[in-house]
Amino acid sequence: MASCRLSCSLMHRTRAPDQCARACGRSPWSECSVSPPVPGSDFLSARIVGDARGQRVECPHRSVAAPMDVQKPSVCPLDCPDTCSLAVTVADGEVLAVRGTKANPITHGAICAKVARYYPQFVHGPNRLRHPLERIGAKGEGRFRQTTWESALELIQRRVGAVIERYGPEAVLPLNYAGPHGMLAGDSMSLRFFHRLGASLLARSPLCGGIRSAAYAATFGATPGTPLQQVALAQLIVVWGNNASACNLHLMRQINAAKRHGARLVVIDPRRTQVAEQAHLVLPVRPGTDVVLAWAIATELERISGLDQEFIDRHVLGFEDFMRAARAYPPERAAQICGVGLDDVRTLARWYKESTPAVIAWGNGLERNRNGGSGLRAIAALPALAGKFGVPGGGLVGGASHAFPKTLDRLTRPDLAPPGTRTINILDVAESILDEQLTPPIKAVFVYNHNPIIVHPGQNRMRKALARDDLFTVGIEVAMTDTMAFADVVLPACTHFEHADLYPAYGQQYLQRAEPVIPPVGESLPNTEIFRRLAARFGFSDPAFTASDAELMDAAMNADDPRLKGRRPSQLPLDSALKMEYGGVEPVLCDTVWPRTPSGRIELVSETLRARHGAPLPGFRPLQSSYPLTLITPASDKRITSTFGGLPASDGTPVLEMHPEDAAARGLKEGELAKVWN
Repeated sequence: MASCRLSCSLMHRTRAPDQCARACGRSPWSECSVSPPVPGSDFLSARIVGDARGQRVECPHRSVAAPMDVQKPSVCPLDCPDTCSLAVTVADGEVLAVRGTKANPITHGAICAKVARYYPQFVHGPNRLRHPLERIGAKGEGRFRQTTWESALELIQRRVGAVIERYGPEAVLPLNYAGPHGMLAGDSMSLRFFHRLGASLLARSPLCGGIRSAAYAATFGATPGTPLQQVALAQLIVVWGNNASACNLHLMRQINAAKRHGARLVVIDPRRTQVAEQAHLVLPVRPGTDVVLAWAIATELERISGLDQEFIDRHVLGFEDFMRAARAYPPERAAQICGVGLDDVRTLARWYKESTPAVIAWGNGLERNRNGGSGLRAIAALPALAGKFGVPGGGLVGGASHAFPKTLDRLTRPDLAPPGTRTINILDVAESILDEQLTPPIKAVFVYNHNPIIVHPGQNRMRKALARDDLFTVGIEVAMTDTMAFADVVLPACTHFEHADLYPAYGQQYLQRAEPVIPPVGESLPNTEIFRRLAARFGFSDPAFTASDAELMDAAMNADDPRLKGRRPSQLPLDSALKMEYGGVEPVLCDTVWPRTPSGRIELVSETLRARHGAPLPGFRPLQSSYPLTLITPASDKRITSTFGGLPASDGTPVLEMHPEDAAARGLKEGELAKVWN
């Protein structure tokens, strides 16, 4: 193929590799070729034209140039709090490049390197599933033959139908999580199908984020916390268990804005993350002891008259009970338990007292160890004790998902499920599949939006469960994964670039909508259409199973809620994000929005948690382990959980980070290979 020499000679592997693709028609991540050149051509005769939103290469060799590209708006759907607005460069049905845009004021045109680098290959690379597959090898081998949609759906109906006939519908289990965060691809038509089928329900939240969400809701109720953009107003920012530069990128922009006007930054994390390099104070807390540190700060605030008694009397429930527990861990004792400096604990408490606004930005890292829920609840108490709510930029960055007028019952139709249908905890799925005494046993599993072999604890147990010969597994996936290798049937799903969806965020308070930017790749289908076809195959003819994607969007949100400003969700503009406001202003807890707990107050003692877990207050259980080290799981800068895994650029030998003293005790040096096990 003759190609434009400008792209290959001047641009390949430069800052604008997508221009190479637009000029010569090759993937921006593949090797370019300039032979055979067009006779008599001069590479300088091609020129770049366009504005700052999107350049294009105008090639004089129009007869051999690739189709002209266009930029289309989209939204990043991955399991990340930021939900970036995107501009996708496409030509001839192919994604050439992905950039950020300023359509969402929070993400403001910046996107993470992994999304910018890996998406074109994720959509079009060799791992992409393009056709329905039927297993022909042993489970786990990954040997399949291509089949038709008709044959695949017929096989699923026959095998799942046989399971239901013998064991009942609860022998079927949906095993899904958060691969895409769009409301349609995530949980819409799929849950309607499983509810109507009578399948076992899945409690998904314990896998990730659910403990933090439960701690927040028990303390404040279903009300939004401090919007991300208000962090820029703070005088003190405490980043607690949040690897912001890797998994909360746009928090960094707000932190930097606050620091420019003199704000202090404190980082509390067992690992010295990149954001810690910018901090004025770092507390390297031992995993599992965050609750003790929060109690110590509360106790020190009491000692230095840093509690806001007027705010407590008006807005807080359970103050005395909470402080009684906290006083058992003064800073002197807590510093030893937590492995932090006594002076650092006292300095943080003093800064917290003196600074208004002061805000805490927590992360999911806190919940991934013992005492995680208690740590989160104790941290949530601090801004209430010190009276940091009620002003813009103060309080706690959390609860963003409560900012949106969601109507999930209309979207997922739980009323279709038979009363009393059992629920299985997502963390117990492998044990449940292997449990010979479970009645009814799990004999059919639908795995979608999820890669449980990689992201669940107990990988070997999950492999053993999915390898059972008497388990029928349906996989619905964009790309071949470790889990799909165990499926009996694999159905190819669309990426979010190939279907419409609605995107509320869980880390910021802007609502976005996206339409497809390219047609489905191969024979892939959107999740909504896959489950429409499954519903039809199982004889479900209710209108709930023929609803269009636009109708599903409108079912997902209350269009009459003033936060939508008179717009139907399915008609939201594609080139902007809708800010969630209350009476025309941003939410400020205890000023423009209020706690939605049973008492109407911030609850430091929760009767809800007492009834559910027998734990109305935070508690502390020291870690007891027969192993000498504690493993923590920071976010990768190459993947979003397992998304983008398997791509050459994201693969490689994992890096083990250890404290130098621990490494020296084991004779390990930088760059050596190490075996890690539990």
